[in-house]
Amino acid sequence: MLSPGRRQGMWCLSLLGDDAICNQINFIFSPYVESRTHTKNGASLKSHMSKTNYLNLLIMTQRTILTCLICLCIGLVANAQKLDKFGADLGKKSVMGKEIRVPYSDVVSYYGFIKPGATPDETRDGKKYYYLYMWVPVAAPEIGIRMVSPIPEGMKPVETDFTGADYAANTGDIKSYFDTWITLERADGVTSPDAIMKGKTAKWFSFGSNDDSSELPAQPSGSKYNSVMRVTSETSNPTKALVVGLYRIGFTTYKTGEVQGGFVAQVGAPVKIPGVVINSSLDALMKLANK
Repeated sequence: MLSPGRRQGMWCLSLLGDDAICNQINFIFSPYVESRTHTKNGASLKSHMSKTNYLNLLIMTQRTILTCLICLCIGLVANAQKLDKFGADLGKKSVMGKEIRVPYSDVVSYYGFIKPGATPDETRDGKKYYYLYMWVPVAAPEIGIRMVSPIPEGMKPVETDFTGADYAANTGDIKSYFDTWITLERADGVTSPDAIMKGKTAKWFSFGSNDDSSELPAQPSGSKYNSVMRVTSETSNPTKALVVGLYRIGFTTYKTGEVQGGFVAQVGAPVKIPGVVINSSLDALMKLANK
């Protein structure tokens, strides 16, 4: 609609419904609408932009502003729907009290879904544990693990990612989720893809665990109960070295409730590690690792 500007004789086509914006635009363009040219004898000549041209200019300007606002809103929504870049411990700096991390150069994702009442891989201290097995073909200086449930809206697997058997059939379920708790372990003595099945009876070395992390998005409940952990290789300690081998990410929940719903697990490294594969089954993992 047309709304009057506060400068005399000015009119603004208010597409945004805000007279304040109109007044600002009028202020900017008024010199082009009314200007005075002084002659040598002090007389002045008044020149005018036609009202039609002026309105066309205002329409173009407001459309540009509206387009910019829409793009800004879309960008903010898109960023809110995805996870921030996964940063490493190596090279971490503190700037004005804030941690600055260099993003991992290699990140692999696994998208999964745990059905209600699903049989766990193991029960420890009354808690149901589920495992994601991972083959790492070269030594790494650091490995980061993070798990988020439910899967953030807008996140979908890409060609290089891995998916669980029940993921595709349950992508529409965005309400089911669980309070994640993760651990990282390595199988003793499994150093080649052909030996992956030994993981069923191997001794496992633990690198630690994580329950809640404030750096990840909050769950629908509003609580920040998602998990992240970073492990730096200790080459002087065989049980803490990130060497070639079979690893597993264990996950459960230490709060009230069952492990159920969608989740995404991400594995990051500060160097490119070609050939990393992830699966919930040792049999399937061995086939992937031997491709």
